[in-house]
Order: sequence, then structure tokens, then C-alpha cells
Amino acid sequence: MAFRDGPFENIKVPLAWTAAVVVVVAVIGAIVLLLGDRTTSEGGSTMGAARGGFEAAAGPVGGVFAAPVRWAGAARDYVGGYFFAIGENRRLKAEIAELRGWRDEAIAQKNINGRYEALLGLRTEPPVPMATGRAISESRGPFSNAKLIDVGSAKGVRIGNPVVTEHGLVGRVTGVTGGVSRVVLLTDVASRTPVMIERTDARAMLTGDGGDSPRLEFIRGSGSIKAGDRILSSGDGGGLPRGLPIGVAAKGVDGAWRVKLFSDHGAIDYVRVLLFQSFGQLVSPNALNAPPLAGLTTAPEPSAAEVGAIRDAAARRAAAQQAQAERARAAAAAATPALTPAPVAAPTAARPAVTSARPAASTPSPAPTAPSPAPAPAPGGAA
Repeated sequence: MAFRDGPFENIKVPLAWTAAVVVVVAVIGAIVLLLGDRTTSEGGSTMGAARGGFEAAAGPVGGVFAAPVRWAGAARDYVGGYFFAIGENRRLKAEIAELRGWRDEAIAQKNINGRYEALLGLRTEPPVPMATGRAISESRGPFSNAKLIDVGSAKGVRIGNPVVTEHGLVGRVTGVTGGVSRVVLLTDVASRTPVMIERTDARAMLTGDGGDSPRLEFIRGSGSIKAGDRILSSGDGGGLPRGLPIGVAAKGVDGAWRVKLFSDHGAIDYVRVLLFQSFGQLVSPNALNAPPLAGLTTAPEPSAAEVGAIRDAAARRAAAQQAQAERARAAAAAATPALTPAPVAAPTAARPAVTSARPAASTPSPAPTAPSPAPAPAPGGAA
């Protein structure tokens, strides 16, 4: 069936006229807008007043038509934010539950460590005072990485003090004035920091080379480091406190071990300077350099009771030594005759002959020939 024979035959002509009118009105409106944008020699628009009136009238109408769009966008953002908050809340609850277990374990380990230290009599390091400052300028280059901070010797800062942020170690102070200090970062080529691997307690040297990740050199022990190990300050040499967090070990593209610094997690703005000099803070240098017998001249005088006790102990010791010597001599005298009983009798019988022949000992004749004539008178006497 043709279109003119259908039910739309009566509205065909009105629709055509309506479309034609809309097209004509649109063309006229476009021409008017183009002419309105043309400027005159004075710099003004030829239809500025008409254009302004049209915009003033169309503004509220456009706002009315745009209101539903704004409401729909706000509703969509509200629903999306609500579901995001629900998911974030669930994630945070799970993280809190996991961290609660770590917290309990950390508290238990801290208590056990405290008991061990008390049992072994370990001496812990004293708390280190700090000075807070802000980075006021930065010097970066292919070989130099340094910062200036607004604290100096007026607050106790000295050359060599370590500088940290809330993330970890940043560098060390290399120059100080009254109110400003210069800090050389760990990435500077002049930076050398003794470190240790937390997992194995192996020592190494952190060397800056101007890049974002300094190198690990002179690592002690084979297999003492792997990717992901935490790197801490070792405290060797006494220049830094032990245990300051520095970063995480990672393998570089050149095959060398490097450290991803914790201080790169955010901008270095506010810093803290540890007023740490050396481990000599644990004891006075005068006490370390004192002579070994210095305490003898400063000992208090003994009391009368102490003097009497000392003399009594000395007398008893002397008496014991004398008695022991007497017993030793008596034992030696008693053991001498028992050792040689037979040879003692023979010398007693020949003792008068030896004494009678003693004056002739000066003669050149031998001593045994002198008593040989003695037996001759014996037969004559018998006759």
C-alpha cells in the first residue's frame, strides 16, 4: 500500500511544511549569528545588542535544560563514591586486622628483647637529640646532589650529623653556618655510607654515583644479599647511629647491586638533623683516657676496723706460712735416716783411724798407706 493511501496521508503536507519552516529558520538564525560576529571599523559588533539580548534570554533556558544533566552527574558521582567508600572500608578493615596481628607480635618481641637485655646486662645507646629544619634550596647535577636547610650551628648542628625524613636517611651535613647547613645526599658521588643488610647482618659500602639509586660495594659474604632486602646504617666507624632505614636492595641494569632509597618516596621538604657525634657519647672521654692506676690516689683512707682486719689477716697468713715451713723441715729430717741405714755404721768404726791420720794429710804420701803398719804389733803383744 502506498504512503498516500495510508493513515498518514492527511498529515503528510503539514509535516513537509513544518520541516521546511524549521530549515529556513535555522538558516536565517545561522546567517544572523554570522553577521553578528562581524566587527565594524570602530571595533564593535553590528548586532551586539541583539546578540546580548538573545544570550540573556537563552541563559536561563539553557540552565533549565542543563539542570537534569547536572543532577544525573551528581547522582552518578554519589553512587560511585558510595560504592568506592564501601570497597575502601572493607580493604582498610582487612588491613587493620592484619596489622593488629603484627602489632601484637611486635609488642611481644619487644618485651622479650627487653628481658634479654636486662638479663645480659646490655647497655643500650642513649637517645639522640634532633633539630628540625626545612630544605630551602637544592643543587642537582650529573655529579653533585646537595641541599641547603635552614638550621645551623645555632641549634647544635655540626659537620657529619645525619639528616633523615619520615621515610629514612637522606644524607649528612658537610657544611655549617649559624643558621644554614649544607647536606650532601646519599646519591652524591662524594657520599660513602657504611651499611648492613638487615636479613644477614652483612656489611657493605653505599656509594653514590649521581643517579637515583646508589651502588652497593664491598659486600661481605657470598649469597648474603638478595633482591628486596632492607638496607640499614651499620654504625661502623661511629659516624652514624646503627639501624637507620636507607632503602631496599635491587639488581641494576648493569648487574651491580643498588639501593632504592626510602627518601625518594616523597619530596624532601622538612627534615630532622640527628645531633649525633660518635659513640663516645656513651661515656666521658676523660674516663676513657684515664691512666689504669688513677683510682689508687683517690681511694679513701681505711677505717680503724679495716686496718685491724688487714693486720689480723696478714698475721694469720705469716703464721700459716711459718707452720708450713716447720712441717716441711720436720718431714725432711725424719725421712733422711730411713733412706740409708747400712752405710751409716761403717764410717763410725773407721772414724778414729781417719782422725788419727788427719795430721799426716799434708805429707805427699797417699793417705791409705799410713795405717798399714798398725796391725804388726798385734802378734808381738800376744807373745
